[in-house]
Amino acid sequence: MKSKKKVKIIDLFAGIGGIRLGFEQAFNGNVECVFTSEIDKYAIQTYIENFGSDNIYGDITQISEKDVPDHDILLAGFPCQPFSQAGLKKGFNDTRGTLFFDIERILLEKKPKAFLLENVKQLKGHDKGNTLKVILEHLHNAGYKTFVKVLAAKDFGVPQNRERIYIVGFLDNSINFEFPEPTLKETKVGNILENNPDNKYTISDKLWAGHQRRKLMHKEKGNGFGYGLFNANSPYTNTISARYYKDGSEILIEQEGKNPRKLTPREAARLQGFPEDYKITAVSDNQLYKQFGNSVCVPVIEKIAEEIKKSIEIASLHNETLAKVQ
Repeated sequence: MKSKKKVKIIDLFAGIGGIRLGFEQAFNGNVECVFTSEIDKYAIQTYIENFGSDNIYGDITQISEKDVPDHDILLAGFPCQPFSQAGLKKGFNDTRGTLFFDIERILLEKKPKAFLLENVKQLKGHDKGNTLKVILEHLHNAGYKTFVKVLAAKDFGVPQNRERIYIVGFLDNSINFEFPEPTLKETKVGNILENNPDNKYTISDKLWAGHQRRKLMHKEKGNGFGYGLFNANSPYTNTISARYYKDGSEILIEQEGKNPRKLTPREAARLQGFPEDYKITAVSDNQLYKQFGNSVCVPVIEKIAEEIKKSIEIASLHNETLAKVQ
């Protein structure tokens, strides 16, 4: 792919566009998103606020693969749904009823050069590893050479202990892709904190008492569940999840002389590596917490995208040389 020609991407289960953003950064804006699919109306509002309203479609399960535009790279942070009888049947049918099926049918119809799929780390061990096995078998049968790795946000300069599984695939089976090496840049929670957060983010006495009570209860049972308390010097936080808006328990920030507080939405954005100019005014704080909890760590995506770009360019040069020789 020559740099002058824009790389066409599609963004499935797009959320607020974290994967797209990582690719735009890695390709220096030399990408064109020709198709976006997302069903959450609030996520769409944040997406439009940042990327505009071009080529945005709803539920992918209702869209024919023939109506999806041609593209170079497919991106999907797809939800992990249990596979019915995973690994028992070997046909195309054993992915039906799961959202992976929608990725599969688009890959089979459109044959993009590459894809990046992102999912929770637990996918690796789901159904004793059968779910991932079926996914990889289907990707192989669709003609793709795949590479799989679990990467952690904290290894890429982001102060969050967030591990996710990434599946990269190429139609050109001669490509030997390598995942990015951790940057191992020192991380500190203080780097993402705002100086004077509004008092509304401080949790109430009642909520704080409840958190402490539950933590004590868990401790007595011998497990480590309960709230997570961090300060500016902590190297990283727990994983922010979609349920963060409920009580903020997984990431509370210490405050001198008062109850701990929740992250502000801007801090939640920073914790996922979103840039400062990413706009967060279209929806409520609760929706923003949900959106960032569901999103991806952008710097990790950017590093993977850089390696995908490199692999495609090397393969392209190799193929051009071969063509000249022949």
